[in-house]
Amino acid sequence: MSTRNFYALLSALLISVSLTLGVPVAAAATPEAQVLARIQLATDSMNKGDMKTFASTLSPGGVTIIDEIAPHLWAGADAFDTWLKAYGAWQQAEGITDSVYKMGKPTRVRINGDRGYVAVPFFYTFKHKGVAMQEMAHMVFVVQKENSAWLLKAFTWGAGTTKPATSAK
Repeated sequence: MSTRNFYALLSALLISVSLTLGVPVAAAATPEAQVLARIQLATDSMNKGDMKTFASTLSPGGVTIIDEIAPHLWAGADAFDTWLKAYGAWQQAEGITDSVYKMGKPTRVRINGDRGYVAVPFFYTFKHKGVAMQEMAHMVFVVQKENSAWLLKAFTWGAGTTKPATSAK
């Protein structure tokens, strides 16, 4: 066995043992990466209709939500639940189905100690009364590290222009 093959085998073995034992192989993720992973988890949960997981990304002390849906502002411990009801009612009234949110590359990430601000473009596709539509929008999130986890304290939807969907995104 060549020296190169020996070291490749040894590296693979060490990584395997580390993963099996739960020992991290690489350095811990940066705060920016942790924050973006939390926002991605909220996005993925929304797309799956898993509101329990989405709620787990929020600060238990309450959240502030600003949206184009009336009454446009929700704040406090029950803000997510009341916003979710308004969002569902809006979807039903407007004939909105098949909503999918795709997070783009952040345009701004600012972490200051245990707080952060993130601006992210979102590509939103949905059907409006059966017609495929798309919207390029922006979301802004305020996050705070609580009990060693980054949690969403506030988010807002900055609506873009809605137009019929095209195959080119």
